[in-house]
Amino acid sequence: MKRVLITAGPTREAIDTVRYISNRSSGKMGYAIAEAAIEQGWKVTLISGPTNLPTPHGVTRIDVDSAAAMATEVYRYAPEADFIVMAAAVADYRPVQTFSGKIKKNVTSFLLELEPTEDILATLGKNKRPNQILLGFAAETSQLIEHATKKLKRKNLDWIAANDVSRSDRGFDVDTNEITLIPRHGAPVHIPNDYKLAVARRIIAAIQ
Repeated sequence: MKRVLITAGPTREAIDTVRYISNRSSGKMGYAIAEAAIEQGWKVTLISGPTNLPTPHGVTRIDVDSAAAMATEVYRYAPEADFIVMAAAVADYRPVQTFSGKIKKNVTSFLLELEPTEDILATLGKNKRPNQILLGFAAETSQLIEHATKKLKRKNLDWIAANDVSRSDRGFDVDTNEITLIPRHGAPVHIPNDYKLAVARRIIAAIQ
């Protein structure tokens, strides 16, 4: 039985006890990929940022909050995975300092200093074992193929799924998506705009 590790959803990087930095990812694409992988009879581990989505039947789900927590769980399960699909929108930056309690509104202004989070995808690319397939996502708003191809090479991926998130009918927080799958070798595969489960099935068919 093939083992697949999938990440989905956003991460939250705390500013204070009640506020955080996050993004618009709903987790729907990653959850759809988990469902499509289960349909193939694979053993699926889904590491999920905060979402309101139900867990697909048969999927082992691990909930995390921050990029650091996601990194810990990904590195725990990655060595045994045959396929790794990094569909989560992991925060690129986090506050250097997390304030205790709630910052009061009567503070007129303050400077929020950010630092980079760990690049989980790049670390996986450096450490992937022979015959392990690693697929990342590139959510872009311009020069889609160019930026995605550079990311594929820079992070030592086998595939990258490039999607244009500047449009309202695909990408973040909607039920549909349009993907261009770019392999390390060979021609890109365009998956037209469709419901995310249909797109997910095409992704799984391509990488296997």
